[in-house]
Amino acid sequence: MTALGQRTLIAFDFGTRKIGVAVGQEITATASALTTLHAAQNRPDWDAIDKLLKQWQPDALVVGVPVSMDDREHTMTRAARRFGRQLHGRFGLPVFEAEERLSSREAREVTTRARAAGTRGKVRRGDLDPVAAQIILQDWLQRRQESSGD
Repeated sequence: MTALGQRTLIAFDFGTRKIGVAVGQEITATASALTTLHAAQNRPDWDAIDKLLKQWQPDALVVGVPVSMDDREHTMTRAARRFGRQLHGRFGLPVFEAEERLSSREAREVTTRARAAGTRGKVRRGDLDPVAAQIILQDWLQRRQESSGD
């Protein structure tokens, strides 16, 4: 197992139809958008997740858990937590929850700015989900770094 502070992490922006995926490193506290996985009948594509985990060999996973602006839980909060428990049960990796609000809105703003800056051919609307996962992971990494005093 990789030492704390030097782990590779995979993050998920869970949705019932699409799941954004990002990868990041604790040592640099940076994250990159990877891909969008599709879900069928509210079920994640476990085979695709398995392939990603084998490819990237992360030390831990992060799942974005949405809460409302007034801190109330809702259906998607419970679904994201269930997804996190399933990830842990299937793959045996530590799973951290990252409270998230508005990551999809922020991802939309990021991709809109990128398109306006002339990267139109490289940034598509379908990129929103992995960018949201990247934002979730980047925020989680930065909060961990700040709380550890680094």
